[in-house]
Amino acid sequence: MKQERVNANELNLKDKVVYINRVAKVVKGGRRFSFSALVVVGNEAGVVGVGKGKAAEVPDAIKKAIDKAKKNLVSFPLKDTTVPHRVEYKYGATKIVINPAPKGTGIIAGGPARAVFEVAGIQDIVAKVLGSHNPFNSVKATIGALTWLKEPSSVSRLRSKPSEIETSEENQVVGEEEKIS
Repeated sequence: MKQERVNANELNLKDKVVYINRVAKVVKGGRRFSFSALVVVGNEAGVVGVGKGKAAEVPDAIKKAIDKAKKNLVSFPLKDTTVPHRVEYKYGATKIVINPAPKGTGIIAGGPARAVFEVAGIQDIVAKVLGSHNPFNSVKATIGALTWLKEPSSVSRLRSKPSEIETSEENQVVGEEEKIS
């Protein structure tokens, strides 16, 4: 599904560090340590992005990850405080199942998926990560699933017959003319 680019400069973004990993490179003189950081950013209103940064120090890795996440923002539809419908998505060996939940349920999801939902603005949701629990794949699967969400109005427009759409539009126009008269 084709996503439009979201301009990060226009949004008030909140970031959350999902995972920090210390990695070592073995060289002749010993080990060289560096850090990788996985960060998600979002505006808490249906826009979210993910980024990965690597650097010699943790703050530098987090800053790089935030910059990359701002370049990879995607938007998705929300229905009040939850998602419009159930969705399943697979990324690598990780599969995620996302279900809408009634108001007051809260976020019922594992660590990396929970971080994505918090910055995305979803307050009531039930999600389950199946297969691999690698944080990188879990976050990518969660964001991939959110991009597959559709507005109920666009789905109903696709499913209805063209003749039904024309007649409903004609009825609306006639109804408005009657109000004016």
